[in-house]
Amino acid sequence: MAVTARLVKELRELTGAGMMECKKALVAVDGDVEAAKELLRKRGQASADKKASRVAAEGRIELAVGDQAAVAIEVNCESDFVTKDENFCNFVTQVAVLALEHEPADLDALMALEVAAGGTLENVRKDLVAKIGENVSVRRFEVMRPRGQVGSYLHGDRIGVLVDVENGDDALRKDLAMHIAASRPDFISADDVAEDVVEKERRFLSEQAEQSGKPPEIVAKMVEGRLRKYLNEITLLGQPFIKNPDINVGQLLSQGGATVAGFVRLEAGEGIEKKAENFVSEVQAQVQAQSK
Repeated sequence: MAVTARLVKELRELTGAGMMECKKALVAVDGDVEAAKELLRKRGQASADKKASRVAAEGRIELAVGDQAAVAIEVNCESDFVTKDENFCNFVTQVAVLALEHEPADLDALMALEVAAGGTLENVRKDLVAKIGENVSVRRFEVMRPRGQVGSYLHGDRIGVLVDVENGDDALRKDLAMHIAASRPDFISADDVAEDVVEKERRFLSEQAEQSGKPPEIVAKMVEGRLRKYLNEITLLGQPFIKNPDINVGQLLSQGGATVAGFVRLEAGEGIEKKAENFVSEVQAQVQAQSK
């Protein structure tokens, strides 16, 4: 069967693959569009497997909030350019919607979920890798089933926050979510900090204070004062409220008779070691290779 421009166009619209890839696939299967579509899928998945080892340190955070639950997800790619790609953005949204709908136990369960178009979410991911030419990874997600009401805040596409607030209004929930995005607390209160973490910090502060040469009783007061400051810095309730630093978040909540039952904060690429690029060396290497 002759491979016409119409067939190539049809296959491209169905798969999103490049014109030449579509033509080659159609030639290989004698113009059978369905067979060509399957061939492109297999080639795309093979390509995705090859790209799987490449570092995906850029990405997007997405939030989805329902009546009974909320979810925050992180999906990574290799370049900031791809984070704005429509195909990538649509995939991120699809992941968030499925995670909210099914509340899977872990990433494996999430990626094994069936999608409306057929196949699994993992199949969709591999198809996307083949289409955009970069590694794509669903890195993590967290599901919140709140005791109160969920406040949410998305800072661009890089930072997402969910906060579970009891007895607060919409404005307070939004303010708290924005505060958590900006101030990055690790815990709600000092009571949530593990004792071994507190003791490690106390030992460190003691070693510092003892070098001052002050009497032991003064050193002890210095240590406890600095320890309180440290705990305030890492706990939500102890942090100065970003919109009014004269009060801390604990005081803000007391004024409204509200409490925080939990929060989730995700930041894209957090903790991923990015490859350091030396563009001068890269260009020099290319020039040398071309001159050989």
